Amino acid sequence: MTIFPAHYSGPTLGEVGEHGTIEAIVAAAPSSRNGDDAAVLNHASPNSRAVATTDMLIEGRHFRADWSTPEEIGQKSIVQNFADVEAMGARPVAALLAVSAPLYTPVSYIRGIAAGIAERVGEYSAELVGGDLTAGDQLVLSVTAIGSLGGSRPELTLNRARPGQRVVAHGRIGWSAAGLALLRHFGREGVPGQFAPLVDAHCAPRLNPGRGVIARATGATAMTDNSDGLVVDLNTIARRSGVGIDLHSADIAPEPLLVEAAELLGADPWEWVLSGGEDHTLLATTAGDPPSGFRAIGRVVRGDGVSVDGAAPKYDYGWVSF
Repeated sequence: MTIFPAHYSGPTLGEVGEHGTIEAIVAAAPSSRNGDDAAVLNHASPNSRAVATTDMLIEGRHFRADWSTPEEIGQKSIVQNFADVEAMGARPVAALLAVSAPLYTPVSYIRGIAAGIAERVGEYSAELVGGDLTAGDQLVLSVTAIGSLGGSRPELTLNRARPGQRVVAHGRIGWSAAGLALLRHFGREGVPGQFAPLVDAHCAPRLNPGRGVIARATGATAMTDNSDGLVVDLNTIARRSGVGIDLHSADIAPEPLLVEAAELLGADPWEWVLSGGEDHTLLATTAGDPPSGFRAIGRVVRGDGVSVDGAAPKYDYGWVSF
């Protein structure tokens, strides 16, 4: 049974019903396209293609109500989906939200999730345009993101990395995993204040809008986001492209805040960097200089798999769904 924080009081989903809950969601994340049987989006510009992806968040597996506010849960649900759109070099334009929740869930809690979604989609000038709602035994969110891929350049698929290209990254690496470790040890209220950025990186990750589009426009060849772990996700590019990827330890070394958190917990910060995941950092390959906002972290080489300074990585596992 999901235990919601006491300050989320007032009517429950069972008391207001489906239509009352939908009204609360639409009020928190308004859109002129939301409210009919389906949303009709503006026709894409000439020489453009649609991009679609979906992801689920399950309470107790992807988030915890005692660690994250509903606003943070909503923000996280959008970032993990919009990152997949960005990783194709596309621009997110809309999102759909499906919610399954126990009848005792406070409407204010669902409204908070919708408000978090509205905040993140607003950063992309996108909208929450519809979804679905049903009763269930636990809180489950399913978000579908829709994007637009403009121009004639190819999408940034996983199979186009080539030897000699740079490996580049946009965003933090290892911060979400460090935040999760702190939450597991201290709980949300007990985490020392200096580590709040690490907790925020786990509960409400951020991605600067438009970096995927910039990477594609400036010649990136392949791209993914760091959702399952740095080595795991780059190994997917390596395997699909038939190449090896060699990371430079100096370019991915744990930042001072990670080192400090690891010393407190008796952990190895390199484990967070190499296997952590859920940072949603954009990871790309390019034959040119790093795109604006990206930094070089390694090279595409002949061979297979992922190495660090030419040797096997100390940690090579990551998130698994099953």
